[in-house]
Amino acid sequence: MNDHMKNYTEIPTDGVPIRAWTHGVPVEEAAELQLRNVASLPFVHSHVAAMPDVHWGKGATVGSVIPCLGAIIPAAVGVDIGCGMMAVRTTLKSRHLPDNLEGLRAGIEQAIPHGRTGRGDNRNDRGAWGNPPDDVTSAWGDKPYRDGTLRSALETITDKHPKLKKANSVVHLGTLGAGNHFIEVCLDESDAVWVMLHSGSRGIGNRIGSYFIEMAKKEMARWFINLPDADLAYLPEGSEGFNDYIQAVAWAQAFAQTNREVMMHRVMTVLATQFTDFGVSELAINCHHNYVAQEKHYGKQVWITRKGAVRAGVGELGIIPGSMGARSYIVRGKGNWQSFCSCSHGAGRAMSRNEAKRRFTVDDHVHATEGVACRKDAGVIDETPMAYKDIDAVMAAQSDLVEIVHTLKQVVCVKG
Repeated sequence: MNDHMKNYTEIPTDGVPIRAWTHGVPVEEAAELQLRNVASLPFVHSHVAAMPDVHWGKGATVGSVIPCLGAIIPAAVGVDIGCGMMAVRTTLKSRHLPDNLEGLRAGIEQAIPHGRTGRGDNRNDRGAWGNPPDDVTSAWGDKPYRDGTLRSALETITDKHPKLKKANSVVHLGTLGAGNHFIEVCLDESDAVWVMLHSGSRGIGNRIGSYFIEMAKKEMARWFINLPDADLAYLPEGSEGFNDYIQAVAWAQAFAQTNREVMMHRVMTVLATQFTDFGVSELAINCHHNYVAQEKHYGKQVWITRKGAVRAGVGELGIIPGSMGARSYIVRGKGNWQSFCSCSHGAGRAMSRNEAKRRFTVDDHVHATEGVACRKDAGVIDETPMAYKDIDAVMAAQSDLVEIVHTLKQVVCVKG
């Protein structure tokens, strides 16, 4: 086990302790209460790890790592199953980019559906494909997944759980979504051009997550199990519900990874049409930050839930984004076992979306995103850089978890 210098605060609880990498970073009381609630559960193994971007979430905090023996909490994994990041370094340099980047931004927006219309639950939604193009249908019906394809594997799941058939699936493959999802063109410390994007499993992942959260709640009611928060309802390992959830969540994580790959290929095509001598370097990263996986920690095979956290094993590359106007980082993991080989998934929200809308104006947002070709309207005030924690403080708090490989600053940002 690695002997890392202690850089965390250990918080005693009535259950397992909390180890928090939050030096110099504010943590809201509601988030600490959620961490304590999780730590009180009898099946949580060793301790709960809180990353420096930790903040309130549904049931469990975003920015936490939860190791479980014999159970999984579906709400801790969340409804954006497999949400994560992908980044690719290109052969372009800043000198190749035009002074006005709005044309590049428009090209990306035209190539990839983003945002949503209304509830986003029908084929007229602007954030979905009306008629999925060939590259999307190929990824859906031809790309191998276990013993079949994404399409055939989902059919197996929905045959047993017909309510999941109502969710958007192929029409959301290769689409961005809304909220904090984004596509960015960035420059690194050597002026190399990168493409970085953030998205997950879209409508089908949301339906799978919501469906199994409700299943877990019904199981708690069935067995008269009282919890400090109803959203901490769990599925015991070995139960039919647990096995079905593991099958469905693994599929959603694969869908999310494929979603990012399809979008990245489409952005690369846009760049290839706008720039001569365009190429892609070998450095590419595709990592989840909302997911569950079985790993060995402290001598036990445990179910590790990373809710807003990235795996950071020894030498593993990851991505920690800032905000629409702040730096992002390509990092290499140090394999710190105290954090279950994890690091933060971003800067983390400093306030709720409603609070950001109340506190900031469009002029504030325009100033904060100066020099970035992006939306500068009231519809993205909740995503303005001031709504997030200071990424520099977040990175300093986890210096024993990761080392910085590249520092990126966006010049184009596409949001739904």
